[in-house]
Amino acid sequence: MVKVAEIRSEIILADKVSASWDSSESRLDVKGPKGELSRIFFHPRIDVKVDSGKVEIYTALPRKKVKALAGTWEAHIKNMVKGVEKGFTYNMKIVYAHFPIKTSVKGDIVIIDNFLGEKCPRKAVIRSGVKVKVKGEEVVVQGINKEQVAQTAANIEQATKIKRYDPRVFQDGIYIISKGVGDE
Repeated sequence: MVKVAEIRSEIILADKVSASWDSSESRLDVKGPKGELSRIFFHPRIDVKVDSGKVEIYTALPRKKVKALAGTWEAHIKNMVKGVEKGFTYNMKIVYAHFPIKTSVKGDIVIIDNFLGEKCPRKAVIRSGVKVKVKGEEVVVQGINKEQVAQTAANIEQATKIKRYDPRVFQDGIYIISKGVGDE
């Protein structure tokens, strides 16, 4: 006997979070106290259904790759729900030995001055919907979209990548020290 459709996973929504599925555009919208996120999920063998208080992912005649993709969708939807409910925070630390690094935020760019004594400042792009705060030797990256927050933190970390020197000796830079959910 062949199953026509089976429930791959079921994501229970919190009380303050609501979701809606637009089947014509294959778009899931999630709203919560922190904001609203939307994302397109399309595959011919996977379908999403939003019931009261839960999101269900169905697969038709699942194969290994389809099951894997359904699991990926589940992780993305859980991150969307966590983001609109609590938000995401990445804490970074400014580390230097001799030349003090001066970091500031101007618009959608993080400017890193005096890195290893360089005259030209280094710059890192802040992705949309992300807030960056500099407090002394700590940089806090916050937002509701986990991918945008993580990419912004990676941009800042990569902007201080050391070239032409031995990284075991010259450990200056801005590094991610913790990742968390909520305003910490």
